[in-house]
Amino acid sequence: MICKASIQEKYFSVFVNGEIFNCLYKMSLQDFLLYLNYDLSLIVIEYNKQIIPKCDWGKLILSSGDSIEIITIVGGG
Repeated sequence: MICKASIQEKYFSVFVNGEIFNCLYKMSLQDFLLYLNYDLSLIVIEYNKQIIPKCDWGKLILSSGDSIEIITIVGGG
């Protein structure tokens, strides 16, 4: 899935679970995850090979070429 970009300098690419996504310049990790419709209470994020605490998601601004792995927590019985 790729979000369309109309003006090159306002968008850049990041990798999410191995797929390329375009996102807005100065977009936080939290805003990006919400844009992708993730339930923030059910995921763990690995950002550039480091686990990022949820309290930092809103402060972390994405950069071109970042690698994001989204791990979804599922329950079962």
